[in-house]
Amino acid sequence: MTWSVMFFVNSILLGVGLAMDAFSVSLANGLNEPLMKKRKMFGIAGVFAVFQTLMPMIGWICVHTIATYFTAFEKFIPWIALILLAFIGGKMLIEGIRKKDEEQKEVKLGFGSLILQGVATSIDALSVGFTIADYNWYMALCETVIIGVVTFGICVAGLLIGRKFGTKLSNKAQILGGVILIAIGLEIFITSFI
Repeated sequence: MTWSVMFFVNSILLGVGLAMDAFSVSLANGLNEPLMKKRKMFGIAGVFAVFQTLMPMIGWICVHTIATYFTAFEKFIPWIALILLAFIGGKMLIEGIRKKDEEQKEVKLGFGSLILQGVATSIDALSVGFTIADYNWYMALCETVIIGVVTFGICVAGLLIGRKFGTKLSNKAQILGGVILIAIGLEIFITSFI
């Protein structure tokens, strides 16, 4: 593969495609925490961007080193994403239902949950390492950085949209956020078998 305009266009489009799960989760996070500060929003988007950058690069490294082990692991990716997102979404859903009649307090996203979300939404990006296997290390790194930058922008947009509607939805936002996360996990799981 050589450097060309199409390389950059394809990298951006790949970034958009890979960022859709992270966008949806960002939307749910914004719904769940409508008073989120911009600094935290950039931190959350940054975590998603880092994972979306690292996962394809790890996949590329696996192809060039331990490809046989990675191929065996690939069939578990949808299961891992489903379990992680169902756990986080279920927790949000239960907390939202319990607090339905109580005074609704804003539930803040913890660092541990954020890392789980980052892994769950980017684990399918490991397989992108196979599609960029013919790139040299510099081109692979460039493509994964472009994916990360695109993911960052898309996640900030998701957080802003979620935050705006989270304020309007007030006590239903946490329940909706939990349902969205569970739905994303199911979508990843189901589409892997189609």
